[in-house]
Amino acid sequence: MNQFEKNVQSKRNDAVDSGVGFIVSFGFFATMFVIATVIQLIGS
Repeated sequence: MNQFEKNVQSKRNDAVDSGVGFIVSFGFFATMFVIATVIQLIGS
């Protein structure tokens, strides 16, 4: 075991972090989609 495995900075679960990242990125693109749809409906 090397020194980096002994001295871990974060002991949190990686699945939780990846899940949060997925939700945030999905929310961002969903917001962009909603804004673009509203602009398209207003313009037509």
